[in-house]
Amino acid sequence: MTTTPEHHLLSLERHGKQRWRRLTSYAFAAQQPLLPLAGTELTQAALAMPLAFAPVDGGFACVAVVGVRAGQCLYVAPDGRWLGSYLPASLRCYPFALTPLDNDQHALCVDEASGLLSQQPQDERFFEEGGALSPTLKGILDYLGQVTASRAAVGKACAALQAHGLLQPWEISLEDAAGPRKLEGLFRVDEAALNTLPDEAFLALRHSSALVVAYAQLMSMQHLQALGALLRAHAQAEQAQTAARPLPVTPGGDLDLSFMESDTLRFT
Repeated sequence: MTTTPEHHLLSLERHGKQRWRRLTSYAFAAQQPLLPLAGTELTQAALAMPLAFAPVDGGFACVAVVGVRAGQCLYVAPDGRWLGSYLPASLRCYPFALTPLDNDQHALCVDEASGLLSQQPQDERFFEEGGALSPTLKGILDYLGQVTASRAAVGKACAALQAHGLLQPWEISLEDAAGPRKLEGLFRVDEAALNTLPDEAFLALRHSSALVVAYAQLMSMQHLQALGALLRAHAQAEQAQTAARPLPVTPGGDLDLSFMESDTLRFT
């Protein structure tokens, strides 16, 4: 999760008398088509959604592809529910995030525009009576620190893949009723080049943990069809809303995604 102008450093002076509520909706992520991934979650993420490499500051980051157009995350339902079987770590601690400081350190910040800050006594405190972070926020700070460090390790693995010429441009194109939806600017592993690496280069990639990243990305590409199904689900939801028709739901009241079982998705 990237920080915004609404994110402010958490401080006793600014937030000492405030409280916060745990999130009940993922609508805050509804406009994020790419989500950064940490190394510790690559395997789980690869089992649930497509992964790709996105250029960042002259290098690459491994990201979950959760949308095919700017401003839309297909894994967030119209009612704010998360539709995937895996929730990326970058979304779990909202409204909190880490922001970098000048000394290579990070500080905890909070999104004050999240709607989750309150003055209600039943909600969670930011600080204890003595001014220390609450135990819950200490846990969140530690977790976000681990995620940040793990994400940096993935960046180094991506750099190793790049150095060996194993990343190639990847244009993702999915079809819905309105025509093709394309997501450009991403990269994927060049599997043919990986399979023909000299033994010495292959061993160097193994030592840098880059092979784990490469194989996770390759394995994850099977989920493009599910991403296309979600694209059609959102298109149907938008059409239903435009026509003032009720959304298709199951007998239990959930959004009906049964058409995701279809194998008619076409790629170009």
